[in-house]
Amino acid sequence: MPRVKRGMGHVKRRRNLLKDAKGYRHGRKKLVKRAKIAVLKAGKYAYRDRKAKKRVTRRLWQVKLNAALRPLELTYSKFIDLLKKSKIELDRKVLADMAEHNPEIFAKLIAKIKSVK
Repeated sequence: MPRVKRGMGHVKRRRNLLKDAKGYRHGRKKLVKRAKIAVLKAGKYAYRDRKAKKRVTRRLWQVKLNAALRPLELTYSKFIDLLKKSKIELDRKVLADMAEHNPEIFAKLIAKIKSVK
């Protein structure tokens, strides 16, 4: 049986690893051992922060809504409660966008849900 050399797979794996580590600083971009650790760690951070991003944006929508509601003599928690009672199913993203870009329509919405009480 002929001898099989496995050089190509080894080289390809290292080449792809260094391609993933492109742009990293110091030895982490060109030394395979350090690049491997850096790429693994970057992957962990990326996974974790994709989840955190969702939490942060939802918190931002809540802050925007609360800031828009205070001049209308309403708090965020009371507003959400009134929305649920009046069976209006708009999510926080849409509401925050409406409060920021269309305040007159947002004020009409507030008047409508206040009248439902």
